[in-house]
Amino acid sequence: MSELPNALYVVATPIGNLGDITLRALEVLRSADLIACEDTRHAQTLLEHHGIRAQTVPLHEHNEAAASVRIVEALRAGRRVALISDAGTPGISDPGARACAAARTAGFRVVPLPGPNAAIAAISAAGLSDARFLFVGFLPPKPMARQHEIETLKGMPTALVFYEAPHRIEETIADLAALLEPGRTLVVARELTKLFEQIVSMPLAEAPAWLAADDNRKRGEFVLVVSGPPPHDGLDTDAERVLNVLLTELPVSQAAKLAAAITGAPKNALYERALQLKA
Repeated sequence: MSELPNALYVVATPIGNLGDITLRALEVLRSADLIACEDTRHAQTLLEHHGIRAQTVPLHEHNEAAASVRIVEALRAGRRVALISDAGTPGISDPGARACAAARTAGFRVVPLPGPNAAIAAISAAGLSDARFLFVGFLPPKPMARQHEIETLKGMPTALVFYEAPHRIEETIADLAALLEPGRTLVVARELTKLFEQIVSMPLAEAPAWLAADDNRKRGEFVLVVSGPPPHDGLDTDAERVLNVLLTELPVSQAAKLAAAITGAPKNALYERALQLKA
């Protein structure tokens, strides 16, 4: 890039591993006259790691309106402005949307630089067969509001993708397990690209017990991917018979898994039916 044109550049940055940044992103950050950051102190870790020295200004959820005015003023002065969040892609459960709208309204180009995104990273490794997904982001922090939103999402014929913080992960998973069908699969993606990265798949009904078994599992930043609703079609007679036999000797999850392997019936449907039979 010989000369960076006057524009607002929306730059995706690593979600953990500092090596996960594109060559184009580094080039833009080195050429920018001003870098708007969700947290300037946090941004310095990335910028110093790559030897980038640039003027930074804060742009976060509490000052985005005022910061957007400053960005437009900088653009009008012919300056080149980059926008980054603490991690991942700005504007995706992070500040940035107002700044982009303000710059475009003022007649300036808004140039996206694609890169790391926690939701896409989790989905790519989830191994779910759903053809579509709905990105929900963070659920409401208050229990009643959170539970109401989960209920409204229950009928969506897609996988559901959530972000969650460590201090709410236990209650969020408990609500998902209580309000969604037990035959769904949950993929917990924790600390993606970081030292203690963990990606685990399990029946949704078993998730609260899995989380409670080890306090370390409650640490870090989370992406939760829940498979779409299980099929409503009834199991054929052979699958039902095999499942009944296996349930006399095995726990629910093992019986459903083995019955799926023997009969070819959907594991989620078998698991849901096994829970009904046990009840």
